[in-house]
Amino acid sequence: MRILAAGGAGFIGSHLTDRLIKNGHTVICADKLVMGRRNIAHLEKNRQFQFYQADLADARETEALFKKHKFDAVYHLAANSDIQKGAAEPEIDFQDTLMTTRNLLEAMRKHGVRNLFFASTSAVYGEKPDTRLTETSGELMPVSYYGGAKLASEALISSYVSMCDMHAVIFRFPNVIGPRLTHGVIYDFIRKLRKNPKQLEILGDGTQCKPYLYVLDLVRAIVQLTEQWPDTEQVYNISPVGEGTPVTRIAQITAEEMGLSDVRFLYTGGSRGWKGDVPRFEYDISKVISTGWKPDYTSEEAVKQSVLDAINAGWQGEESKQRCRGGFYELQTAAAGISAKGNQSNSVIESG
Repeated sequence: MRILAAGGAGFIGSHLTDRLIKNGHTVICADKLVMGRRNIAHLEKNRQFQFYQADLADARETEALFKKHKFDAVYHLAANSDIQKGAAEPEIDFQDTLMTTRNLLEAMRKHGVRNLFFASTSAVYGEKPDTRLTETSGELMPVSYYGGAKLASEALISSYVSMCDMHAVIFRFPNVIGPRLTHGVIYDFIRKLRKNPKQLEILGDGTQCKPYLYVLDLVRAIVQLTEQWPDTEQVYNISPVGEGTPVTRIAQITAEEMGLSDVRFLYTGGSRGWKGDVPRFEYDISKVISTGWKPDYTSEEAVKQSVLDAINAGWQGEESKQRCRGGFYELQTAAAGISAKGNQSNSVIESG
């Protein structure tokens, strides 16, 4: 297949792009490179890969991609994934999360592309700490702009599936972690402990508890469940099997794997890390398990492996990102359809 990977240079998107190429597909990656290109630099000379630096919130740039290429499927992972940043600037989620969805759906309609994978999120459910969430759990009331934009995107997808006879697979991601991670609790803890190995500030009271899914487990599920597209639309909760991992336990694992002892934990207090944060949730994943998929990692195993991934990669947060920047990379401007060269940075990311 010829696939459009929207947001394909990001944390999750780049791993998915790797797997799709490995499976023999041609991948056209479109990403506005908010944080740079290092996740896809290794694909620069791969004949099954093409990259366009494009803002998919711009309908003209999105349309230009569809005019240039005949796609068999769209994997839509383009979004703002930094909930805290979006909380300060709501326009970010409106543009990067909702408008990208609207523009991709409209381009698909115009050009007869019928297969869509969409990366949604647990944030669409809002705050339901005492409910084991199924795909049909009602009263969806997001408490963040990000969750609201994702829920609105799901509604748009449902309408286009009905009106245009499309096929859609929607995954509601939990927190996703692993190699190439560029934000989130593990990222923050490693960065803070490198600056001060004696103490660690923890947002909230440390009891926040969520499931953490290893990115390679997630990608395997995406590929498996889009090998054959459904007749209409299928929504899946996805997470590791078993309990989630409390924030304090993540702090302990991070300190242990960094070889640190007697680290003093300083809690900012309160039940959540920031306004719009959902401090705890639990998924019912029986639907996705019934397909034959099963994750290799529990939540705690995923946390430990992700910390080790970062340490083994020599990751050092902002300093590491600065060192990875630069170098020439063949880019094609989607709107103009021409090639250009320039210095780039890293990528768009998506997680629950």
